[in-house]
Amino acid sequence: MESIKTTYKSVLTIAGSDSGGCAGIQADIKSISACGAYAASVITATTAQNTQGVTDIFALPVTHLEKQLEAVLSDIDFSAIKIGMLHSCEVIETIATKLREYDIRNIVLDPVMVATSGDILITEDAIECLKQLFPKVTLITPNHKEAELLIGHAIDQNNVEATAKEIGAQFKTSVLLKGGHFETAEMHDVLFEFPTDKTTVINNPRVDTNNTHGTGCSLSSSIATFLGKGEGLESAVKKGCSYVNNAISEGKDKVLGKGNGPINHFGI
Repeated sequence: MESIKTTYKSVLTIAGSDSGGCAGIQADIKSISACGAYAASVITATTAQNTQGVTDIFALPVTHLEKQLEAVLSDIDFSAIKIGMLHSCEVIETIATKLREYDIRNIVLDPVMVATSGDILITEDAIECLKQLFPKVTLITPNHKEAELLIGHAIDQNNVEATAKEIGAQFKTSVLLKGGHFETAEMHDVLFEFPTDKTTVINNPRVDTNNTHGTGCSLSSSIATFLGKGEGLESAVKKGCSYVNNAISEGKDKVLGKGNGPINHFGI
């Protein structure tokens, strides 16, 4: 009897490589796999990085980036794409051009612009180019420092819901405004759905740990995975937030290296 063949639910991550394995492409692949999909990748840059910090960044040639995109997009049917840190206008425009050629419905963009230290990671020109990409994606997932950079005013616990809606309305996209930087007993992430004008607050317990390196990458890629598996936006975001919160809890007492460790993607 001939075996019945089924197609993988496949998710593409476009991001930089973290040699320490905590964030970037490596965190994305682990998250996508843990959440039940097949992970493929396009690497925009490599980093010399560990749990203590980044010591070097090497941006891959744009011609090679184009070749990677064409190779995977022309061959594999992706149900979702996660996009991470894009460091230049040339890279952003290259990716935008390629995505226009293919009909990918679910795109989650993590607008990595501000480091935990508060340092701006990309140029003002790149930020402006990134904004042009927002209306073309399903969801953006800024933290509150990145959201402040986008909207131009301070954000606190009193205006976070209004700000999520303000960003969504301005850039014509759905927004998950992450609440991890607020010092509250619980995590309060705010989802604004642009097509329906609906706001939802997602609560999860805060875990006391320094092992949170790569949480933003893991969250955006897990949400993309759940979208790719057929979940609606609110359900995918809730499942992604729950997955990451559990992975933080499972990894809170683990040790990797001498700095801020990763979340425990597989609960091992």
